[in-house]
Amino acid sequence: MPTITLGRRLLAEFLGTALLVTAVVGSGIMATTLSPGNVGLQLLENSIATAFALGALILTFGPISGAHFNPVVSAADWFLGRRSGAGITGADLAGYAVAQTLGAIGGAILANLMFDLAPVTFSAKDRSAGNLWLGEVVATAGLLLLIFALGRSGRAAVAPAAVGAYIGAAYWFTSSTSFANPAVTIGRAFTDTFAGIAPGSVPGFVAFQVVGLLIGVALLLALYPDAGEAADDIVVEHPATAR
Repeated sequence: MPTITLGRRLLAEFLGTALLVTAVVGSGIMATTLSPGNVGLQLLENSIATAFALGALILTFGPISGAHFNPVVSAADWFLGRRSGAGITGADLAGYAVAQTLGAIGGAILANLMFDLAPVTFSAKDRSAGNLWLGEVVATAGLLLLIFALGRSGRAAVAPAAVGAYIGAAYWFTSSTSFANPAVTIGRAFTDTFAGIAPGSVPGFVAFQVVGLLIGVALLLALYPDAGEAADDIVVEHPATAR
């Protein structure tokens, strides 16, 4: 299969992350409009829409870039694959992270505009607390375990359904509602709506997502010592690094 250029992969990561954040933010706005005063129902509507959108986006962009949409996933892919020559390169990692972050910001702005809000409305929703940070560690580490276990066992084809299901469930079983993604966390600071996070809360969330990354990678190395050999298949098998 031909090598897919870095430019095409970065475009896929930008668009995929943008549409993911649009789905998260937009469904949150719609939920508060349709179910005013019922936070539980709002979260249910938001989580279902996010889970389905994430699965669809992985199917759409996975064959091009691997559908990471998440600097943590990209960092793990690079780290685990570097010894076996699999996965993305360090330069790719930097490009992926930038594209994902810019896409997340763009996705929040797009959602704001679709619902007739100002393009940028920085969130006032404070999410700074130790229990929320612990939730981000759990959500991030669990996400990495799932993704790389699927790749290692040759089941990357079910990643769209599995990853969507995990994130949808983690909305409910983690105290933080499972951001588990530095780029998405930054993007969600640009909307003062149901899914927003105050800019001052972003550094704490990102820091503990990195902790989740370190724990997730450590657990992967303990459980699947050769997980890096399948790094080319994360999240969906793709020829981007074919040699």
